[in-house]
Amino acid sequence: MSEWKFQRDAIGSFRFKRCTFDAATGVAELVYAFDDGPELVETITLPGAPFTLDAERAAAAQRALQLLHLIAGVSYYKAAVPGDIRIEGYTIDADTAALLTTIYENGLGEFAYRNGLNLHGRIRFPHEAGATPPAPTLGLPHQALVAIGGGKDSLVSIEALRTLGVAQTVTWVGGSQLIRACAARTGLPTLNLGRALAPQLFDYNREGAWNGHIPVTAVNSAILVFAAVVLGFDQVVFSNERSASYGSLIEGTGEVNHQWSKGWACEAALGGYVERAIAADLHYYSLLRPLSELAVARQFARQDHYDAHFSSCNRNFHIMGERPANRWCGVCPKCHFVFLALAPFMSKPRLVGIFGRNLLDDPGQTAGFDALLEYQDHKPFECVGEGRESRAAMTALTHRPEWREDALVERFAREILPQLDPAELGIEPLLEIDQEQRIPPALWERVRAHFAA
Repeated sequence: MSEWKFQRDAIGSFRFKRCTFDAATGVAELVYAFDDGPELVETITLPGAPFTLDAERAAAAQRALQLLHLIAGVSYYKAAVPGDIRIEGYTIDADTAALLTTIYENGLGEFAYRNGLNLHGRIRFPHEAGATPPAPTLGLPHQALVAIGGGKDSLVSIEALRTLGVAQTVTWVGGSQLIRACAARTGLPTLNLGRALAPQLFDYNREGAWNGHIPVTAVNSAILVFAAVVLGFDQVVFSNERSASYGSLIEGTGEVNHQWSKGWACEAALGGYVERAIAADLHYYSLLRPLSELAVARQFARQDHYDAHFSSCNRNFHIMGERPANRWCGVCPKCHFVFLALAPFMSKPRLVGIFGRNLLDDPGQTAGFDALLEYQDHKPFECVGEGRESRAAMTALTHRPEWREDALVERFAREILPQLDPAELGIEPLLEIDQEQRIPPALWERVRAHFAA
């Protein structure tokens, strides 16, 4: 085995070898391999061990662990995308295979586009006939594991649940100090889940593996679902707004959605599966699904408790600094979009104070904002709002004396606005609350009233 070398195009099979959980240590191992190559071992660590689970909870935890094993495998499968997929040590049914095919095909959409690959029809998970028996009701405690990412969206969810009196534990995966500081700022109980990728993956990347974007929200969702069963939570809450369901329109290709695993199709498929196959009383949902990005920005702007603590900047996410400029690179699509989305709802001095500079008065940023507007470019491959949201926000700023003389707002008014249909530029229609969501019925009416207030 020591002589095995990673040769991407020669690999024939990807193997899901086994998954184990040690309740005494809280460590789960997810094991994979290519062909007869070395085992690739990923670890997930749940704090608070040892854990004592009754037989029914232990069985549900095993089902959740297998789901996690299968979804997290996308990080490794993509290195070679072989045609043969093998599941060893356990079997899956057609329902599970269909879910996985949906997640892999769509969640690897941007990866496939950038690498010139066609994965449709290539990804086939072996499965047995027959259906899985309905999942039992476990009697999970009424409390929520709420994913926090350090940006504005999860903070809006956390504050909404706090107002509505929902018991919650703020949860994140990995070692980000920025997220840790943001979580601490909430003053709520926190839970940091560990995830360590198999080290060989980084070697494979250097040796020519296919590389690119994976459906990381689906992976983190599966980690939180597993944690919820073991730790005793009946809700796993994410903060994905309805704008996440819309991708970038690429000429000659069609729609490619960078954030597909944050979209409604993934949430509906995964949430439904969890209730059918893992635990009937475990609810996976996004609290912000009924809202647009602009509606979320309006909610965030209503309080300033997190102004010096949050960051949605992907480039500088690992940098902790006391000055706002260190939390925001100011040049990536996320910085551009968050600045633009908050501008209609926040005073100019406050917003410029958060970012450390006025991004809309910098002609050097023209191309970045044009992409958000879908003007002579497609929407960036980033977690940003729809083009119509950016156009509506920029239009609103042309009517504000404090913004309209800034370089990019003035150019928009002069060059781009005359080409647009005025009927499609209002902000108000984009702030309406949608009905497409999976929020538990007992909570939904209160959530809707909170966001409508």
